Amino acid sequence: MSVRVIVRTLSELCITLGALIVLFVAYVLFWTGVKADHVMDDQIDQLQEQWSQGSPGSTTTPPPDATGTPGAPDGAGASEPPAPPTSYEGGKPFAVMYIPRLGFTWNKPVLENTVTNTLKKGLGHYANTARLGQKGNFAVAGHRRTYGDPFKDFPELRRGDAVVLTDGSTWFTYRIDKGPYKTVPSDIEVIDPVPRKSGYTRPGRYLTLTTCDPEWGHSHRLIAWAHLDSTQPVEAGKPRALRR
Repeated sequence: MSVRVIVRTLSELCITLGALIVLFVAYVLFWTGVKADHVMDDQIDQLQEQWSQGSPGSTTTPPPDATGTPGAPDGAGASEPPAPPTSYEGGKPFAVMYIPRLGFTWNKPVLENTVTNTLKKGLGHYANTARLGQKGNFAVAGHRRTYGDPFKDFPELRRGDAVVLTDGSTWFTYRIDKGPYKTVPSDIEVIDPVPRKSGYTRPGRYLTLTTCDPEWGHSHRLIAWAHLDSTQPVEAGKPRALRR
């Protein structure tokens, strides 16, 4: 076999391999995002259909003065709300999250648990953390890239930003107090009921958001912590944070 034939064969193999790599990157960047957007929209549609039939989420709404203000006693002077109902159903949506800082059209479904298949459909609630609006730490994870890039702009979050959720019966407005904070995947204390590095010192009603870092890697995690600032019934209209 001549050198020319060998060189030509290797060149063709390199071109073919390059084409395959380009197609794979296009699939990861574009097609998984398109599919994920459709899936997330479908999850929200399912929730809205469920809520329209009179089956909103069963999260117990805390008293107005029992929100988790940082460093303040939780619900001082207020009666303790009833015990929370049973756990959310694994892999199923139960709420919708809105973060105006990420765009006024940004909204994502929140599903129960953080397994791979669940995070392909939206954001995932850490199953052993508090329920939405309840005392403790309601912790949520989401992809930074791929599968719709829900937390692509996570580094843009700032102190005071609103994170709004609804379970179909109540609006919950959390306010970010700290983040983005960078840590390692083994730092599971970030979703503790009172995260040690959050700045909170007492039990409250908190929210933790987590995603991967760097943007196309997973060697670290970015964290944002927030406290429950206010609640209002859905019938009262959108909360102020969502009004343009």
